[in-house]
Amino acid sequence: MLQAHLGYVLEAGILEEMAQVAKIRETAADEVIMQVGDQLQMIPIVIEGSIKISRENENGDELLLYYMEGGDTCAMSLQCCTRKVDSQIKATSMEPSLLLMFPSEYMERWLDQYKSWRQFILDSYHTRMLELMESIDAIAFMNLDQRLLKYLLDQAKILGSLEINHTHQQVADDLHSSRVVISRLLKQLETKGEIKLLRNKIILKNF
Repeated sequence: MLQAHLGYVLEAGILEEMAQVAKIRETAADEVIMQVGDQLQMIPIVIEGSIKISRENENGDELLLYYMEGGDTCAMSLQCCTRKVDSQIKATSMEPSLLLMFPSEYMERWLDQYKSWRQFILDSYHTRMLELMESIDAIAFMNLDQRLLKYLLDQAKILGSLEINHTHQQVADDLHSSRVVISRLLKQLETKGEIKLLRNKIILKNF
């Protein structure tokens, strides 16, 4: 499995070490994998599925940061691991997912030992930074109705389905808005023919 999903990125030596120390974790849809304040002992690499990374304040309000898909690792978790601080993010499975978990103490050792791992980590930081910039741009420059449509399109692409099994409250939480406002905007999108609304489900007409 390691060879099939990471062999094109990582060299044989580190794949062998990963096979010896890593653990497999299966998650269900909407399962919380990591909370703000958790002590990081294992670093994840997504093998299958998709994970939502968000910030959460003391009141439980969330702000979507980025998504992780197959072959991705969490740059925020890596940063917390390097600095030896508790988790600053919340990680939630968007669908049933398969994660490769390895002990955090191996991360820095592999950085010194394997060039392919260093490049993998640098690429992960770069990709997540671009996604964070995109999220900031959306908040700063897009109206909420534009952000909502972009959010729905992103969800459909990541999940590979035009059917999004989210409640209006879940969408509102991800966009840091209220359910009433999101419900109104979703109804407007339905009137325009962009989506179809069903109970706890939003169906896009096209990508």
